[in-house]
Amino acid sequence: MRRELRPRVPAPAGHRAAGGPYNAFGQALARALADSGSRLRIVPVATAASVDNLRRLDEGSVDLALSMADVAEDAVLGSAPFARPAPVTALARVYVNYTHLLVPAAGPARSVTDLAGRPLAAGAAGSGVQVLAGRLLSAAGLTAGPSPADERQLGLAESAAALRAGTVDAVFWSGGVPTPALTGLARELPLRFLPLDGYAAALRDRYGPVYTAVTLPAGAYGLTAPVGTVGVGNYLLAREDVAASAAGDLLRVLFDRWRELLREVTAGVRLEPRFAISTGAVPLHPGAVSYYRSAYG
Repeated sequence: MRRELRPRVPAPAGHRAAGGPYNAFGQALARALADSGSRLRIVPVATAASVDNLRRLDEGSVDLALSMADVAEDAVLGSAPFARPAPVTALARVYVNYTHLLVPAAGPARSVTDLAGRPLAAGAAGSGVQVLAGRLLSAAGLTAGPSPADERQLGLAESAAALRAGTVDAVFWSGGVPTPALTGLARELPLRFLPLDGYAAALRDRYGPVYTAVTLPAGAYGLTAPVGTVGVGNYLLAREDVAASAAGDLLRVLFDRWRELLREVTAGVRLEPRFAISTGAVPLHPGAVSYYRSAYG
C-alpha cells in the first residue's frame, strides 16, 4: 500500500540550538506545507544527520529524509558505511553544501596538511560531515602514517565550543553559506578558513562527480577574499512506497516556496528544475518524475 499522509523529514540531532541547516529546512518545509492547505503533514525528527537519516529511511521509521549527496549515493550503491543497497529515491537536489575547514586566525595552520597530528572536530558520528572529513583527510595523507590527524566526533555546537576552548585545533563543517553558528563563532574568535578545492579532483576520481570545486565568498564570516573549497549537493529523499501524489504535492510546495525555504539554509541561490533533477546515482521517485514532466515538460 502506498503511504499517503504521514511523511516525516528527519532533522539532525543537536542542530536546533546550533543553527544547523537540515533542521531549519525541515521546520520551514513543514510550515510551508501546512500553510499550503495540503492534507500532508511533516513532523521533523531529530537524528544524527545523513548516515543516520539514510538508515532510518531504509528501515521505514521515516518516509522522507535529507542527506548529503555522497552519503545518499553510498546508500543506493551499498558502499561503506552501508552493508547493502538501500531502496531510496530522490525528490530533488535542493542546495549545495560548502565544506568549511576553520582554524583560529592566530594559529599556525595555513593548509590541511598543517593539521598532521593535531586534534580536530570531524563531524558527529553518523553525519555526512564525518564521511567527507574522513575522505578529505585521507586525500591529504592524514589518516595514516606517523602523524595522522586526531579526529574527534563532535557535532556543530560541540565543535564550535571545542575550538573556542582550544581543545581542538580545527573544525570541519559542511553546510550552507553562511551557517549561523559559524557566523556567531566568527564574531567571538577571529577565524581562518583553509582552502580545500585542490582536493576536489582527487575526490571526484575516487568517489564520482558528487564533489565539485566551489568558493566560500568574500564577506561570509568576515572573509576578506574568497576561499576555494569542496561542494556537495543535498538531496531531499523519499522511500519508494511514498505515494506519487504525496511526492507531487510536496514538490509543488517546494518549488512555490523555495525562496523562503532556501533562505533558512544558504544565501544567494535559487532552485531550478535542471538543478533539482541532478541526483546522480540516486533515482528520482516516480512521483517526482511525473511532477517534473507535468510542470516543466
